[in-house]
Amino acid sequence: MSTTASPQTTSGTGPADPSADQAVKETLEDYTLRFAPRSYRRWTPMVVATTALGGIAYMADFSIGAGIGLAHGTGNALVAIAVAAVVIFVTGFPLAYYGARYNIDLDLITRGAGFGYYGSVLTSVIFASFTFIFFALEGSIMAQGLELGLGLPLWLGYLVSTLMVIPLVIYGMKALSKLQVWTTPVWLLLMVGPLVYLIATDPGTVDRFLGYAGTDGEGGLDTASVLLGAGVCLSLIAQIGEQIDYLRFMPPRTEANRRSWWTAVIMAGPGWVVLGALKQAIGVFLAVYILAEVGADAAPEPIQQFRGAFDAMMPSWMVVPLAVALVVISQIKINVTNAYSGSLAWTNSFTRVTGHYPGRMVFVLVNLGFALALMEADMFSFLNSILGFYSNCAIAWVVTVATDIGINKYLLRLSPLQPEFRRGMLYAVNPVGTVAFVAASGLSIALYFHALGDALQPYSPVAAAVLAFVLTPLMAIATKGRYYLRRADDGIDEPLLDADGNPSAVTLDCHVCRRAYERPDLTACLTHNATVCSLCLSTDTTSDHVLPA
Repeated sequence: MSTTASPQTTSGTGPADPSADQAVKETLEDYTLRFAPRSYRRWTPMVVATTALGGIAYMADFSIGAGIGLAHGTGNALVAIAVAAVVIFVTGFPLAYYGARYNIDLDLITRGAGFGYYGSVLTSVIFASFTFIFFALEGSIMAQGLELGLGLPLWLGYLVSTLMVIPLVIYGMKALSKLQVWTTPVWLLLMVGPLVYLIATDPGTVDRFLGYAGTDGEGGLDTASVLLGAGVCLSLIAQIGEQIDYLRFMPPRTEANRRSWWTAVIMAGPGWVVLGALKQAIGVFLAVYILAEVGADAAPEPIQQFRGAFDAMMPSWMVVPLAVALVVISQIKINVTNAYSGSLAWTNSFTRVTGHYPGRMVFVLVNLGFALALMEADMFSFLNSILGFYSNCAIAWVVTVATDIGINKYLLRLSPLQPEFRRGMLYAVNPVGTVAFVAASGLSIALYFHALGDALQPYSPVAAAVLAFVLTPLMAIATKGRYYLRRADDGIDEPLLDADGNPSAVTLDCHVCRRAYERPDLTACLTHNATVCSLCLSTDTTSDHVLPA
């Protein structure tokens, strides 16, 4: 499941060396960096949705909710969580639809939604950063569990939580779908059971939860507190990228499966935030409960939250093992996704910039190295600061792409309706998305670091969202949409879409790597009367095969 590139030739005689041929084989494990063909997408909509939702079993939501609730009070925390959830749902919907409908990941969507072929490298790095930041967060939580259950020192727990995902992430969608489907029921039972028990046996916990004022507030709603909390929650807006890494394997939408298809896309696409927001609210509830039972130091840690909850309903000898089991299952479920998606993002960027592909496992290790460094630096102790800063970049990116799809494509008709990702078809950089993203993220980061005064600092996530939403259509109007497509004709007579509007399943041979690919993954070749696949185009360092403008 890696993406080693085919070698570049001008004769069409096929790969010049065995390692290049192996590279092509690796990319076909689950079509990393490529359009996902219909022949591979054999899962039902509900299996894909269950697999995608399994990836959001992370414990970070409990920590995020706890941190916001303890600082700003329950009322402000719940409103902040709700505000962030609405923004994430609205922006995630068009991205999830495009990923599922056209079977491409978020980076490929971004290329044609305002950024250009090389412009989207910038957002790929943003997404890769998301994956290792949250890998580090989940690894920290698991290390806390291993310290409690097995007495492992934190530094060793960080290492264990990093190394244990490597064997799992070597494999692609086939292995991950089995892992997520089989572990989800156990995870749900361990997460929901203690909460239901506490509420049923001690209704006073609800009153204490609702009445908690927070260390920075007096219990009333406060705009600054809500926005600060929402900013932290909005750091999760990039999670839609990981959801799309699964949703791209949705089967074609037809009249027969229309209802289940839409249900799966909404549930596993933007719908992930419903469960995410619920977990954040539970995090506030458990933090307030632990605050009364144990103390403030332990309240933000999920392992301590569930240890306290299990302690109220089970014999003491079962408490720690169950709490540790919940944390370990959650960490494995999300961190195989973080490592997998992060390696795709790094690989995609590196391959486009250099024209070479060293193997996806190299970038698995790179991503894990970044995550381990963050863990060893004790990122958990300054979690909200990291997420608050990161959210500005993530919001600007996702809102820019969502606005390009919703406004520029469907309302203004300045952006092509069908997404384009192939080299030669796109300009290197499209100023529409690139300028909007850089301006929105730059100004919001300045606000976050108090550059425009303390009073405006809480509004940095709002600035990121509003600027991206406004600048994206303004740039499209200013450029008249001329920088979306470098050329409109890919040189192949066969239609890209079938009668139902789904990507065509007709196969054609790539004359460089000598393999068959479905129609959307190919263009005509510049130097031969033949077709060439998107990966061979990406690694064509001499542009022998790239169509002219």
